[in-house]
Amino acid sequence: MQVFINGRFASQAVTGVQRYAEELLRALDREVETTVPGIQKHAFQMLVPRPAATWPAFKHITVRQVGRLQGHAWEQLELPWYARSGLLLSLANTGPVLKRRQIVTIHDASIFAVPEAYSVGFRWWYRALLPKLGRAASRVVTDSEFSRAELVRYANIPEEKIRVIPLGCEHIRSRAPECGILTRLGLRSHAYLLAVGSQSPHKNLGMLAQALEHLPDLQLNCVVAGASNPKVFERPSPMSAPKLTMPGYVSDSELRALYEHAACFVYPSLYEGFGLPPLEAMSCGCPVVVSSAASLPSVCGDAAIYCDPRSSVSVAEAVRQVVSDRALQDRLRVLGRQQASKFTWPASARAFLALIHEVAAACE
Repeated sequence: MQVFINGRFASQAVTGVQRYAEELLRALDREVETTVPGIQKHAFQMLVPRPAATWPAFKHITVRQVGRLQGHAWEQLELPWYARSGLLLSLANTGPVLKRRQIVTIHDASIFAVPEAYSVGFRWWYRALLPKLGRAASRVVTDSEFSRAELVRYANIPEEKIRVIPLGCEHIRSRAPECGILTRLGLRSHAYLLAVGSQSPHKNLGMLAQALEHLPDLQLNCVVAGASNPKVFERPSPMSAPKLTMPGYVSDSELRALYEHAACFVYPSLYEGFGLPPLEAMSCGCPVVVSSAASLPSVCGDAAIYCDPRSSVSVAEAVRQVVSDRALQDRLRVLGRQQASKFTWPASARAFLALIHEVAAACE
């Protein structure tokens, strides 16, 4: 059976969802030859709208521009026609509801659980789309058991349709660290806290600014890296605190350098379907303080110090515990690397290939 890939994300600005799709496709391209017996008979073709971003050459995935429309119109109206003869992989939280032979990735149920975090238009569209898409598709892939339960609860997707395939995190170490960002931001190694994420309300980064007020004696700078898309998220509340730096978007090479030189990574999120940044930090040997909410305890295991994300005192106490204890830092670095090593893109790709084989066999 022909396997098509929904490439609408290729023409969009880079976000976490797009990065997931890119990394998974790279891993699929590497794994497709040897993982699942018989999988070689499936030809992989990524269909993208015109114009689309430039893609690296794949060995087993061809890229083809099709159609005349853009965005959701292209995906809902034209893509089903071009993918009519095969199985469609939709990897970016959306897909055509008219295509039933489809595996679609829905990362979480945040559009239902924390609707206030999203713009009105985005909220309206995805709250209508995701339940229909989940029920129509052959299979739904999500990132964690927490997200599977949430999609059943909020979107009424049959539980037996949903497969959990975690993300990988080792991609961050494939980029050479660009330490010039420390000089550009005026940072000293191991003298700053790091947070990564959009300023969406459910990321709760304002709580970190409040926690800093309880830590004046530690004389720590704080860096919050990441940018918000106003088409997706509600306008964030302004953040301000002494020694707070917000560089916006940073490259992966710069991000690796920030992880490797931070005293501590802090992630006080209120809602996560997975939680990739803490694993990236662990992979880079950075001690992690993380929220005890949603999927994060199952993802981070015993390799992090947990805090109550609704209490600035709890966040501050967890940070103080880490930065004041060298032995704890060393232990968290070891445990963190061990935990991060459990989440790899080749493992994700092999699970996807097995699912493709299963669905394709059922359709034949």
